[in-house]
Amino acid sequence: MIENLLPHVNWDKMWEATIETLYMTGLSTLYTFVFGLVLGVLLFLSSPGQLWRNRLVYGVTGAFVNIFRSIPFIILIILIIPFTTLLVGTIRGPEAAIPALVIGAAPFYARMVMIGLREIDRGVIEAARSMGAKTSTIIFKVLLPESMPALISGLTVTSIALVGYTAMAGVIGAGGLGNLAYYEGFQRSRTDVMIVATIIILIVVFAIQIIGDFAVKKLDKR
Repeated sequence: MIENLLPHVNWDKMWEATIETLYMTGLSTLYTFVFGLVLGVLLFLSSPGQLWRNRLVYGVTGAFVNIFRSIPFIILIILIIPFTTLLVGTIRGPEAAIPALVIGAAPFYARMVMIGLREIDRGVIEAARSMGAKTSTIIFKVLLPESMPALISGLTVTSIALVGYTAMAGVIGAGGLGNLAYYEGFQRSRTDVMIVATIIILIVVFAIQIIGDFAVKKLDKR
């Protein structure tokens, strides 16, 4: 019955493409969380009125974040081809998509981190400072724990954006469901392949949103 409705769908290829999409999304989300968190904390701490207030650091970091989060992802992939080749040794396959995915998503997440940190009651930070807490203690014992629901919520949004990025990366040979939908579906006029690939991408997105919402609900103390 399914074979009659979806005559062109190769389920082995679809499963392989799904695994590639999950691999790219999962690994890039992990790196994005690390680098985006570092950038976001640096932006927050170096901003006016904060612990490390420094106009130069804040300006340079802010410019870096603004530039790379403003470049359309499909253009970014092309621009960093030399860097990707140097880092990975190839411009094709899931591994080759990771640098572009992280560079494209980390600045976006950094801004969300900064917004989350700004929502923390300033009195909590001042109380920690008055008790003689070191900057590292304030970061890991005050800033990150207090903003964790916002950080997870931001990471959920970023992860969903990364799923879309993997689909775009697939069009230029990164693999995954985007690659399958374009080359096996669109170019060969196989609508059923495109529909199935799209449905699986939607399922991945819904799963990420559900997991993210659950985590935020568990971490939110309000």
